[in-house]
Amino acid sequence: MNRFISILQFLTRIPIRIETGFDEEFHKSIVYFPLVGFVIGLITYVFGWFSLAIFDSFVSAIVITLIEVLTTGGLHIDGLGDTFDALYSNRDKERILEIMKDSRLGTNSLLAIMFLILLKIGFINCLIQNDLLWIVIFMPVVARIGAVIMTYKTVTPRAKGMGNLFIGKGTMNMIITSVVYSSALIVVFAKLIFLQRNTIIMVALSSILFIIVFALLFKNHVYKKIDGITGDILGCTIELGEVFYLIYTYLLIALI
Repeated sequence: MNRFISILQFLTRIPIRIETGFDEEFHKSIVYFPLVGFVIGLITYVFGWFSLAIFDSFVSAIVITLIEVLTTGGLHIDGLGDTFDALYSNRDKERILEIMKDSRLGTNSLLAIMFLILLKIGFINCLIQNDLLWIVIFMPVVARIGAVIMTYKTVTPRAKGMGNLFIGKGTMNMIITSVVYSSALIVVFAKLIFLQRNTIIMVALSSILFIIVFALLFKNHVYKKIDGITGDILGCTIELGEVFYLIYTYLLIALI
């Protein structure tokens, strides 16, 4: 429990006033990434539910997106921006890593963040209009499975960095555990609480495989550019994973 609370404090801005102490094996908290996402998902769902009692679906989609950013402190969006500024600068490896460390906002960063937010709002709005607000709960859950994948058998090109706590320290057991409990959460909530049809549940479950494939492809793409993974890349993987999860679930459910 202490390790979960520690990673929740580390990855969110949720005000938890509990002293967990120093953990020499903090990297083992990687397995809790999707569970942290579940907490974030529940918070965004509750705010979205209350928002719908006052506003329409579009405004509620904006509220949901805003609440998620506030809950994480914009940590992963910052990683998305830095990643796009650096990876797509058409520079060599050393210069890419320098750009990634630069706190200034470039054109690629601005465009990436802007379109990410617009896509999130748009697809969350579409899901709400189809009475599928519950799908939002698992957006940060499934996306963080992608981040777990990015910590498995990877290296970092930097000597120092926040992401170094996790990069290369993921295990197959962590991946399997996170996939199993994430799948269980989807089935329990979708079936028993939201009373969804089996076909829709299968779409939500299959999104896990979709995000795993995305993470593997993205990891290969990043390695071709900088021969490793950074903390910014982990954050970018989560943000892109959330958007792809929304697009994937909406399109497949629309075809049912």
